[in-house]
Parts: sequence; structure tokens; C-alpha cells
Amino acid sequence: MVSGYIVPASLEQRASLRAFWISRFFRLYPLFGVAAAAMTLLAVLGWDDLHIWWKSRPASLALGHLTMLQNLLYMPNLINVLWTLSYEMAFYLLLTAMFTLGINRRSTISALGFTAAALLGSGALPVTLLSAGGPGRMLTVTLVVTALITAGLAAAIMGSGTLRQAGAIVIGLTVLILLAVNQSYPGPWQGLLILATMFAGTALYRAEQRQLSWKQAGWVAWVPLAGIWLARDDFGTQMATAAAWLTFIAGLALRHRRMPRVLAWLGLVSYSVYLLHPLLLESVEWFWPEPLDVPLILRVAALVCVVMLLLGLSALTWRFVEAPAQRLGKRLISSDRTPQQSHGCTARLP
Repeated sequence: MVSGYIVPASLEQRASLRAFWISRFFRLYPLFGVAAAAMTLLAVLGWDDLHIWWKSRPASLALGHLTMLQNLLYMPNLINVLWTLSYEMAFYLLLTAMFTLGINRRSTISALGFTAAALLGSGALPVTLLSAGGPGRMLTVTLVVTALITAGLAAAIMGSGTLRQAGAIVIGLTVLILLAVNQSYPGPWQGLLILATMFAGTALYRAEQRQLSWKQAGWVAWVPLAGIWLARDDFGTQMATAAAWLTFIAGLALRHRRMPRVLAWLGLVSYSVYLLHPLLLESVEWFWPEPLDVPLILRVAALVCVVMLLLGLSALTWRFVEAPAQRLGKRLISSDRTPQQSHGCTARLP
């Protein structure tokens, strides 16, 4: 929801696909690479075991992770939390296609469309239709998807007229097909609902900016209701869905208030916290493979140590990896001040 609220505004304010993708690349990939290298080091040290496919399908998995679409390509994630980045990348690609085609303002329709697809496809959509079937097939699908996305982005960013529109259509269709028939975790309807939730966040942003009425944006309330109904046999998912929406709404209500500096700082390093915490937990698990056999007081002490170490590492990675990378991205963006505007999307947001 936060991505849906912020990211489309970033794209539309710049009105430049080139600037948008430079910003996204330097925001995500440098720390992604550091975390991947750290996970590989843990495996080399014997503190963790990589999925067996990293031995039998290394080219496919490496290329899949470079696209950040690995979870939509039926691949085990190098770090278990990386599956969420696949939906983040799918959202960026769909935004690119919609922006280029001039339909990026249809946020409420997009949210309801993905919700309807989740409802109608629940239990009916195939799983891993494309990638399952052996190493050769997975590699072929990965190469084809990578080629289509790369060609589509190149056409949308550097092309003009019909070529740009063709590139956008290729990007959109590729991502939609992967979402519909090639995701095994967390499941087809849940993946579609994640995209619906992102577009719901965009609709709420547009209502706040008076680009549409709150009544029109209010239709996105069907998104969490559908998610709760689809998870009717999973109380934990229902509670998580409700908690996420309520937390976002609370944040929206408090958005004009001054936040405590510690919360602002946690927001600043949140990407580091997200990527690094599994590495620390994997390390603890190596020492304590059966944590319930460990006295509670020691587990609590370990938790405190992990949190403190995590915050310290996150401060370091923000200062020496994230911040320098983002500054470099901004310098590259500033070198091209001419916005590449899409048909129907020439106005900048206030």
C-alpha cells in the first residue's frame, strides 16, 4: 500500500521513465547485491544451506534474481523475504506500461480489476504453468521473459510513438501472464490481491490530491474485504490483511503530524532492516537449530542482541551503500532534464 501510495506519484511528478528506472535501480539493486553476497557467504561458511537448484540450475536462478521476478518464475528465493520484491517489480513494470499508454490514472479500476481476477481465479488459475518441467524449460522461460521485459523497457524508454506503445504492451502482457499462471507462492489469488492492494494505495493518493473524489476511491474498500473472504480458512491471513489496512489508514490520518525522529529514522533504514534481518535469524538458527529447547530467557536475550545488531548494521548499510547509491542515481537523473512524456500524461502532478 505504501508503494502504491508513493511510487506512481514519483513517476508522474518526473514524467520521465528514464529518471524513474534510474531511481528504482539505485534504490533497490545495490543493497540487494550486498544482501545476496552476504547470504552466499553464510552458505560458504556452512551457516545456511542454499536450495539444491542453485547447484543444478544456477544460470536460471541467477538471471531470475537479477530481474527480481524470481518468485513469478517459480524459483526459490535466495533470501526468503525476496518474494515480495517480485510483486514490487511487477508493479513497477505495470506502472511503466500504463504510463506509456496513458492509462496510469485509472487506479481504482486497476485495483478492482485485480480484485475481480483474484475472486474469479481463486482455485481455478494454474500454478507454474510455464516454468515447471525441468531445468531446460525453466531456463527457456527465464530467458524469454528477460528478453521481453528488456526489449519492452528499451522501447518504452527510448522509443517514440508506436514503438513505445508496443513496448508497453509487451511489458504489460508479460507481467500479467506471469501473475496469472506462473506463481506458486503465496498463490495466484494472493499475488493478484497484492497488486490490487498496491493500486488501492494509488487510488487513495489520487483522492488526497483531488485527482478523483473520495467516493470514487472508496470503492477500493472491496480489496481488503475480498482478501478477508478469500482467506476465510486462514485466520492469520485475515488478521494480517485487516492489520495492514488499519495501520495504513492510521498513518494516512497522521500524515501531517510531526513524527518522532526515531520513527523517521526507522523509515529511512527500513529497506536495510527488511533485507538483513533474515541473515541474522539464519545465523541464530545455525547455533540453535531447535530454539524451543533453549531457555526462554536466553531466547529473549538473543532477540535483543539481534535487534540491536540489525539496527547497527542497517545504519552502516544506509550510510555506505544506500545513501551513496541514491546520490549517484540523482546525479545521473539530473544529467537529463528533458522529461520523456507519455501520450495523455504530459501534466506534472502538483
